[in-house]
Amino acid sequence: MNPIPQHIAIIMDGNGRWAVSRGLSRIEGHSKGIETVEEITMACREAGIKYLTLYAFSDENWERPADEVHGLMKLLVEFLRLKKQKMIDNQIRFTAIGERKRLPKTVQGALQDIENATASLDGMTLIVALSYGSKNEICRAVERLIKKGSKVITPEAVSANLDTADFPDPDLFIRTSGEIRISNFLLWQLAYSELYFTDVMWPEFTAKDLQEAIENYRKRERRFGKTSEQIC
Repeated sequence: MNPIPQHIAIIMDGNGRWAVSRGLSRIEGHSKGIETVEEITMACREAGIKYLTLYAFSDENWERPADEVHGLMKLLVEFLRLKKQKMIDNQIRFTAIGERKRLPKTVQGALQDIENATASLDGMTLIVALSYGSKNEICRAVERLIKKGSKVITPEAVSANLDTADFPDPDLFIRTSGEIRISNFLLWQLAYSELYFTDVMWPEFTAKDLQEAIENYRKRERRFGKTSEQIC
């Protein structure tokens, strides 16, 4: 069996549909989803996962109704302020990827505060993708290389200029709610990740569901282009 994944990336899908199916507002679904974020983060910490990347808000999500976007940003700020001490107590470093300049000033300030407070922690790294789109990220990486005067663009050079340059690529990708697509999330970084899809909505995704995904991952043969005989 494979060892546990070093890095797990998750698209936390289904908050809105979960809420609507129960006669609740979409924001109530997102609020419940934030509770799941805390549970899954702590489960990863206890399991020895070193990196967890969560897709919280995409480039395309800016097109959602203004009241939903506003509510999401408010929930995010509350989460960052309320959970900062818990992250410190559990040695969890927090950081964000994406175009944060598009985020409200209150969100930018809360991000900067928690990043500064947890920068030296090394028990685990929680990475949240905000105002993030992978195609945009790759374009920005190439722009950085051009500005540096690079004459040859190599995969290694692109990787070193992505938002995730400081982290290993994900070993395991999880998407909840039954959708079976990657949705412009870590397209470059997921090249050799194991993909896992579940019908469970994110607000109902538990530590037990996470463990099932990890066990499924551990049973897979990871060849990276080689034959089974070569990796034995």
